[in-house]
Amino acid sequence: MNNEILLPRSLAAWGTPAFENEFKTETAQLDASQLPLQQGLSLCSHVADSPISVRILGISETPDCLLVKAGILYAGIVAGCSCADDPTPISEQTEYCEVMFEINKLTSKASVSLMED
Repeated sequence: MNNEILLPRSLAAWGTPAFENEFKTETAQLDASQLPLQQGLSLCSHVADSPISVRILGISETPDCLLVKAGILYAGIVAGCSCADDPTPISEQTEYCEVMFEINKLTSKASVSLMED
């Protein structure tokens, strides 16, 4: 799997009213493995294979990069031992973490890091 994150539609929309919607749509389509969701878990042990929701919390820029602080709502699961008598139900729990996207203005390559409390 390619873990390189490219956000060309977000970069193209920068400076326009469409940026926020484009960023949320484009980042919500990323594979969960490209985001630090596993490290952001607080209630569960694994990230569920469910859609994510992205909320922009702040935007700034440097000469080279766009910096987007975002909150991500996603689902996690508590995995049991998968034994026949395991009483742990597999149900999704809502998880939330905050991340910082750093988008290169020339290449649209983005890095993302978990924001620590």
